[in-house]
Amino acid sequence: MITRLDVTGRPLAERLLAVQHAAYAVEAELIGFDGIPPLQEGLHELMASVEHWLGAYDGPLLVGAVAYECPDERTVEISRLIVDPAYARRGHGRALLDRLDELEPRPVSEVSTGSANLPAVNLYKSRGYAETGRVEVAPGIYITQFRRGS
Repeated sequence: MITRLDVTGRPLAERLLAVQHAAYAVEAELIGFDGIPPLQEGLHELMASVEHWLGAYDGPLLVGAVAYECPDERTVEISRLIVDPAYARRGHGRALLDRLDELEPRPVSEVSTGSANLPAVNLYKSRGYAETGRVEVAPGIYITQFRRGS
């Protein structure tokens, strides 16, 4: 089940933060860099997020989420896509992106991920995203920017 999330409630925010930290710990290992901002985020910062959130559940347990913003009527910007590593490779990330496309059908979608995070890179490419650039965020550490649509 995928549903909108209200991250201002403490129990949900605590679980979401645990999923986020676990997911970004995996990415940090893949890219060789632990300075990923969501990995450093605390509970109160997460609860104050202005992003929109969708959550994926396995029964009653939150196992993944996507956070996004819509800066204009044409664009959706995905800021986070996280899946609990214990539930990875089961289609939760793809299902979250599919649901986001249904709820926010915009001509343009943008996202970025660590260039060495090949599972994420491959997911975005398989969904029609094209690389638009790379940014070095630390010595030898690159983020790849993707865009789908025009």
